[in-house]
Amino acid sequence: MSQTILVVDDKSSVRQLLQDYLSKQNYRVITVADGEEALYTARREQPDLVLLDIMMPRMDGFQFLKQYRKERRTPVIIITARDEETDAVLGLELGADDYVVKPFRMRELEARIRAVLRRAAEQPAPAEVLRCGELVLDQSSHQVTLGGKAVALTPIEFDLLATLMRAPGQVFTRARLVDHLLESGFTGLERTLNVHVRNLRTKIEADPDHPCYIETVFGIGYRFHKEA
Repeated sequence: MSQTILVVDDKSSVRQLLQDYLSKQNYRVITVADGEEALYTARREQPDLVLLDIMMPRMDGFQFLKQYRKERRTPVIIITARDEETDAVLGLELGADDYVVKPFRMRELEARIRAVLRRAAEQPAPAEVLRCGELVLDQSSHQVTLGGKAVALTPIEFDLLATLMRAPGQVFTRARLVDHLLESGFTGLERTLNVHVRNLRTKIEADPDHPCYIETVFGIGYRFHKEA
């Protein structure tokens, strides 16, 4: 079965060039023009590797990488211009696996793709499922279930729940949660965050007024219940 590569670049000529070449190398290639579309497509298609440009409209490569790394460890290769190699360094610090500099040679790019995919296959995958009692959050499929039944969450609610579940018992101030969710497209204030918490509780708590999962730390913020 062909491996899937997601190409993220705002230049149609680059997308077409990569699609034509990589398709001939027996890869399944999907192309998108910005990070926001890439995030949606990656969640749906679950590619084996992402080729990621940095400078793009709406959501740039850095913003995409910050968010995507919270959900998946899929290999990412940064595509950068020669005078923007410092961007590649930042991309590596954010979790990218490698980078290539434009203009690149196709054979070199293909070799880097094979090497990154080989390394990824050799590494054990990290746990992507978070559990607490009957509440299960699957980061790879971006789904939440409660007692085996699917729970429909908004992207903000999902990211909020995932953040809390990754660190059970840890107290998050409202300001810290707002800063974290800004990376996910949240544009509200601390009082707006309270609304999202309330809405999330109505979906996962048996009694939202007396929550057992998302606890309020009065005067500070919230924490996820830590099982004994």
